[in-house]
Amino acid sequence: MSDLVRDLSDWIEIPSVTGEEGDYGDALTKKLTEVGFDVERQEVAPGRFNVLARAGSPEVVFCTHLDTVPPFFGVREDSEFIYGRGSCDAKGQAVSQIAAGVELLKRGEDRVGFLFTVGEEIDSVGAAHANRHLADPWSPKYTIIGEPTGLTYCAGHKGIYKATLLAKGVPGHSSQAGGPSAIHELVGCCQRVLSSEWGTHPLFGEGNLNLGLIQGGIAPNVFADEASAVALFRTVEDPDVVEARLEGLLGDHVEITERWKGYAPVEFHVPEGRESQVVAFGTDAPHMPNWGTPVLMGPGAIIDAHTAGEKVAKKDLDFAVTEYANLAQDLLSVAEASS
Repeated sequence: MSDLVRDLSDWIEIPSVTGEEGDYGDALTKKLTEVGFDVERQEVAPGRFNVLARAGSPEVVFCTHLDTVPPFFGVREDSEFIYGRGSCDAKGQAVSQIAAGVELLKRGEDRVGFLFTVGEEIDSVGAAHANRHLADPWSPKYTIIGEPTGLTYCAGHKGIYKATLLAKGVPGHSSQAGGPSAIHELVGCCQRVLSSEWGTHPLFGEGNLNLGLIQGGIAPNVFADEASAVALFRTVEDPDVVEARLEGLLGDHVEITERWKGYAPVEFHVPEGRESQVVAFGTDAPHMPNWGTPVLMGPGAIIDAHTAGEKVAKKDLDFAVTEYANLAQDLLSVAEASS
C-alpha cells in the first residue's frame, strides 16, 4: 500500500462533517509536522480551527477544506479506487497537496504553505476568517485550491445567490370563494422564476437555479395561510442584479424573507497551454481575495462528490502530486519574474 493510499484511508476513517472537523484537523497537524512544516491552528470558533503550515514565507499556498457533507461513512478500496466520505471532496486533495509540498522541500523550495479550512460546505467561515487574519510571514501570490475537477484546470466557477420566498394567504374552507391560498401564490411565483432567464456570460454561460425546498399548508381542504420555497441560483451576474430581477417576479403576496447574497462569478488562473473548463459548483476562493490569484484543480470527479459512491482513483492521486508540485514551482517562477 502506498503512503498516499494509507494516509487517505486513515483520514477518511476520521469523521469531519461540517462543525466537527477537529479530529481530522489534528491528523493533518500531526502529518504536516512529521514531514517538516511549521504548523499553526487558527481558531475560527470554539472547537473549530483552520490548519496553517509553512516552510519559509509562503508565496504559493495549497488550500482545501477540512469538512465533508453528511452522512459519514468509512473507507473501502479496490484495485483502482478509494471509496468513502471525503475521498474526492476533499481529503484526496489534501493528501496529494501535502505530498507535493514534501516534494518541493526536496527540491530546495520553501516558499510554500498550506491552508486547510473549516466550513466550506456550508458558509466558508474558515476561509473568510483566514482572509481577515492574513499576516506576516505569509505573502501569497497564488493559492492552489483543491476540489474534484477531474485534474482539469478551471477557468472559473459561477457565483451563488440564495433566497427564501415566503407567500402569505388567508386560511379558509377550500369549497368557498376565499383565499388567496399562499400555496397558489407561491406556485405562480415559482413558475415565473423558473420561466425567466438569469443572465448569460461569455465565459460562464447561462445562470441557472434550483428550487430545492418547498413547504406549506396544513390540509388539502384548507386554503394555506403560509408557504415558502428556497431558491438557490448559480449566477453569472452580480448577486444584486439577480436579486433585483427576482424581486420583480414575486407578485403581491410573496416576499423575500431571507437573503444570502453569496458572491459573483469567480475567474481562476489557468497555466499557459493547458485545457480548462468552467464549473458551477462553489469553492472557498471568493472568500479569500487577500490570498493572491486563485488556481483551481484537483483529483476526483464532482459527479461523485456528496454521493454514496464517493471515490477517487489511486492513479489520479499520484498524478496530482507531480502536477501540484510542478505547478507550484512554475507559479513561484512567475511571481519572482514579476516582482
